Amino acid sequence: MKKEIPVYLFTGFLGAGKTTFIQDTLESEDFLTKERTLFLVCEEGEVEYEPDKFYDTDIHIEVVDEEEKLTTDFMDSLADKYDADAVIVEYNGMWMLDTIYGNLPQNWYVNQEMTFIESPVFMTYNQNMRQLVFDKLKSAELVVFNRFDHAWDKLEYHKIVRVANRRSQIVYEFGPDDVEPDIFQDPLPYDMDAPVIVIKDEDYAEFYRDLNENMQNYGGKTMKIKGRAVTGQDIPDGKFVFGRHVMTCCVQDIQFAGMVCRYPSTIKRPENGQWVKITGKVKIETDPIYGDGLPGPVVYCTKVTAVNPADPEVAQF
Repeated sequence: MKKEIPVYLFTGFLGAGKTTFIQDTLESEDFLTKERTLFLVCEEGEVEYEPDKFYDTDIHIEVVDEEEKLTTDFMDSLADKYDADAVIVEYNGMWMLDTIYGNLPQNWYVNQEMTFIESPVFMTYNQNMRQLVFDKLKSAELVVFNRFDHAWDKLEYHKIVRVANRRSQIVYEFGPDDVEPDIFQDPLPYDMDAPVIVIKDEDYAEFYRDLNENMQNYGGKTMKIKGRAVTGQDIPDGKFVFGRHVMTCCVQDIQFAGMVCRYPSTIKRPENGQWVKITGKVKIETDPIYGDGLPGPVVYCTKVTAVNPADPEVAQF
């Protein structure tokens, strides 16, 4: 059985400061010392690495200049070649993260993911390359805004990150030794302590994201919410799937975001695709629709009412 190999993944667009950060980190005695390290460089910018300055000299650089090369066999062969104990990846900002995540060898796992952002051009990138920007934010544990200006409104940048990722830490770097952590709080747009939690149409996307990230918080809660019923696909009587289509980033990533509902015989079964408003208590339990042994939210409905479609019908952040 092969040893587990941690991956340290650094993402961001060209010029965002990835190379400088990695170089400084590898010059430090605190990072990956005494480990055989495979370093995959997927993007070469103006700043070049200086391996002679690395604190740990057992670091082996491999340049990957084409996204198609990042196959499971290719990465596995490099790990075997150098008998790697750890892997560093400076990822190309124009490549989607699904490429590397989908092809990681079975014994590799992402131990840390950081993304670097060139703040002066971030808003332009977000407007013109939204899908790529979202891709780099969605799973990052740390988001670093380099070359930030004290005159800028940090909240604008904060909100864009939070649409993609509620859990990442955010740091604003104004210059050497001038760094501020993000301190904005992100309250939910509905009252979790209310006897009945009412989810407005415009808050469905936020609700569904929080439900998935903090599922246990919803156990035992009673909710009132609007969405569509799915009763086809051999779903048995007494049960339907409830949800809405959600657009996280752009049209291409629209997905149906739903949950299992159960209802008593006193409630009429909704039609497939019908817009309904449900009231019911949430329990966190397993259900075949979620997969074998996987817990999920199951709403035990006390009321199911036909309603007009939400406006807009596709929920957005």
